[in-house]
Amino acid sequence: MTPKDMMAVDSNAEELGISKSALMENAGKSVADHIIDILDPCKIVIFAGTGGNGGDGFVAARHLLNNGYNVELFFIGRSDRIKSHETLQNWTAIQNINSGLNSLKVKTIEDSSTLKKVTAPVIVDALLGTGVKGKLREPVSSAIDIINKSEGIKIAVDVPSGLDPLTGNVQDKAVEADFTLTFHEIKTGLKKAAVRYVGNVILYDIGIPKEAEIFLGKGDLLRLKKRDITSHKGNNGRVLVIGGSRDYSGAPTLAAHAAFKSGVDLVHVACPQSVALPIRSYSPDFIVHTLSEEIIVEEDIDEIVELSKNVDSVVIGCGMGRDAETVTALNEIVGEIKKPMVIDADGLKLLYNDILHEIENEVIVTPHSAEFKVLSGLDVPEGLKDKMEIISKVSNENKCVVLLKGALDTISNGEKTRLNKTGNPGMTVGGTGDCLAGLTGGLLAKGHDAFEAACLGAYINGRAGDMASVKYEYHFTATDMMKYIDDAFR
Repeated sequence: MTPKDMMAVDSNAEELGISKSALMENAGKSVADHIIDILDPCKIVIFAGTGGNGGDGFVAARHLLNNGYNVELFFIGRSDRIKSHETLQNWTAIQNINSGLNSLKVKTIEDSSTLKKVTAPVIVDALLGTGVKGKLREPVSSAIDIINKSEGIKIAVDVPSGLDPLTGNVQDKAVEADFTLTFHEIKTGLKKAAVRYVGNVILYDIGIPKEAEIFLGKGDLLRLKKRDITSHKGNNGRVLVIGGSRDYSGAPTLAAHAAFKSGVDLVHVACPQSVALPIRSYSPDFIVHTLSEEIIVEEDIDEIVELSKNVDSVVIGCGMGRDAETVTALNEIVGEIKKPMVIDADGLKLLYNDILHEIENEVIVTPHSAEFKVLSGLDVPEGLKDKMEIISKVSNENKCVVLLKGALDTISNGEKTRLNKTGNPGMTVGGTGDCLAGLTGGLLAKGHDAFEAACLGAYINGRAGDMASVKYEYHFTATDMMKYIDDAFR
């Protein structure tokens, strides 16, 4: 599990009703319990920082005191720099119990010159955890030196301070722990790190349910790519929407608009001449490429494939219709385009059997249950576990990401499966699926892999629908819903 994964899961657990305070309490108690298991009451030195890792250290100190240990706590930093509510809450508790009625000694260290050698059977590192970035600052750097020079058993909380929790690399210096007590799942960096830093890695359950990893939540928004302040036009993604036919101009228009709402820089629309004018008139932001007269046909293939070479992702199928000529054209286009692709709506109904097997680039398909049956030949099971298994199986067999739309969206890449419960019955209105396709295509263009783009697209699209329902109840259109995508991202 990466640090960002863990942050997302923490936040999702809170959304499920499990507070971060409860998780911090469980983590800190796990540290205390480990010490209690290996040593009778003795002196314990805890080095705690200003972040969540420090909060775990404060909790551990309380529980150790309750079990008869002498605790000396070195708080490295300033209390006005504590940003986490849970850490501040536990720092306040430490100050309140530092009354002289127990063995607790608290020292606040703002200057490395005040740090001295420590002697104790156990030294606890609760300085940085997963919060390390670049070269270490004082007084943290000197605190790590003192921990490493001490002769006691060194216990790191979650991740040894100074070690990159993603890569396991040490850029500057890091605590050389005898034990690393980590929580919920072992971090990626701990598996890659040298044993001299992590020692014996022990995993503790702190009460995060598996649902926090399976159901999408606000924590998953932490995965969104951030815009580089030095970027210029085109660096933040370019999308090509291919769709439209004599009767359908709205579908590709909604997909293109939603792609823009994802935060990309440029959106191209390739459509028949019959709908080019209404699409162009909808927004001056679209770059509209006019194809054949009424539908997309074989003569358009070369131009569309050439257009795809200058974008980062492709959304195909919205409003394409089901003419025989379009069927042939769509399958050749899908086979020749070499960019990440979202196939939606009519596109799903027109695909040849097994063509998805032949596509080497990343593909997301976004069927509802009827389209899923056309695509796979299978009905969607009623039971949730059975549904997840079938979607995973079809995804794996077709080498694509399946985003099954429904009251509960199911997203799978064949290895991982996520569920999304945002959205409401008002979203059965026409066009919300086109919004989802465009939004997901935009996230692909911004650099998310297909599985992450599909998960984020489903969650944000559904959230926008939920926000729209607050104002309109179930009486809103896809255009109404589109207004809330910006807020859903936030």
